[in-house]
Amino acid sequence: MSKQTILIADDDSGMRAALSESLERCGYFVTMAENGSEALEMFSDGGRFEAVITDMRMPKMSGMEVLRGVKKISPDTPVIVITAYGTVNTAVEAMKEGASDFLMKPFSLDNLEFVVRNVLADAKGNGCQRESERGEAPGAGEIITGDPGILKILHFLKSVAGSRSTVLLHGETGTGKELFARFVYRNSTRRSRPFVAVNCAAIPGNLLESEMFGYEKGAFTGAVQKKPGKFELADGGTLLLDEVSEMDMQLQAKLLRVIQESEVDRLGGRFPVPVDVRIIATTNTDLKKMVAEKKFREDLYFRLRVIPVTIPPLREREGDVVLLANRFIRKYSQINERPPARLSPEAERQLNRYSWPGNVRELENVMERAVLVCEGDMLLPEHLYFEREEGETRPEPAPAPVIAARPREEAIPTIGEMEKALIFEALNRSGGNKTRASKLLGISVRTIRNKLNEYGCSCDGPEGD
Repeated sequence: MSKQTILIADDDSGMRAALSESLERCGYFVTMAENGSEALEMFSDGGRFEAVITDMRMPKMSGMEVLRGVKKISPDTPVIVITAYGTVNTAVEAMKEGASDFLMKPFSLDNLEFVVRNVLADAKGNGCQRESERGEAPGAGEIITGDPGILKILHFLKSVAGSRSTVLLHGETGTGKELFARFVYRNSTRRSRPFVAVNCAAIPGNLLESEMFGYEKGAFTGAVQKKPGKFELADGGTLLLDEVSEMDMQLQAKLLRVIQESEVDRLGGRFPVPVDVRIIATTNTDLKKMVAEKKFREDLYFRLRVIPVTIPPLREREGDVVLLANRFIRKYSQINERPPARLSPEAERQLNRYSWPGNVRELENVMERAVLVCEGDMLLPEHLYFEREEGETRPEPAPAPVIAARPREEAIPTIGEMEKALIFEALNRSGGNKTRASKLLGISVRTIRNKLNEYGCSCDGPEGD
């Protein structure tokens, strides 16, 4: 399958380089323009682009003008708008003008990949449903499953997606709770409005309040300008509260008021700001137990669990381990420009016998490593490396080969050994070229140089092409 080409328009050279590197690692061709007028000229001159990513604020021509120009020439080409917090209203307006999605700065590689693959999937299917009856889908960010239990959950979530009621998704770490949240969003009447995610565990408690509710200029030291919070950014759309159990009790009380009154109070604000937001919350802990232990507000708990759904762990999903493993093999073979290998029957048995404490996320990491260390067209048990669980009695697959023989033949390699082996293997395959090796491993050239220094190895050798 030929690679898809994406046109990036951004006047910030650093942002262009970061976007280009990230998308190329995901398997795309990238063409870059330094401003909007140059991008539109490339597009007008017959350049074939499957998608356009444009910054909103640029000299000579704004992102909105790029959007309108692209849509005038090719209405079906998806356009993704990049915007900062201060221009969220313009970004929402861009959605009305035909933008397929928008990214709020700062954003992660995972979020970038999710948005790009989803808009491309929509363009390919002319807006058709991404999750089919079998649970298969053409892009990343989809829920791939053949398990009757998961399909039943998807059917239920689709049936309630059109309501405004809050949804509480519970499941172990790595089960893909955010994917289910986005499934609800995509099947709701709010799918053309913003989807904003807040990781309650990643933001320090003293900053989470200002991030969620916003603040006025001068509200505290360092508040040099007004900033809308996540609730305002999600107005008319959906707000994901990821790992909501990590929120402290004081902030829980303020969240409860926002849900009840549909308005937020910015820090330092004089008047409340009305918001219309559908909330989806996720947690990997037992909130009912936290309520009993006085660690979570009971009234908020009942407000959030209007539609409670438990996502089963991977070990309970019938047939999904191999289905997902093959999906990840195709993904990382494409990223690393290799023909996809096949799972041997023995490797399939090893995958099915493992209990996957890290769930889908762990499976993806295992398959990414396997693709890198496999040299033929068949993935064997020795290409699979699992973390040994405490008290685990199930047979473990043979460890992948490392760079030197170890004193004990049956010793399990450490993560450090595996890391070192992968780096040397990548350097060997790239002829010592650190840039190509970094792309194979999905890390920066600087990381490779630092690791080589750490191993006491010479850094002599070509840095790039």
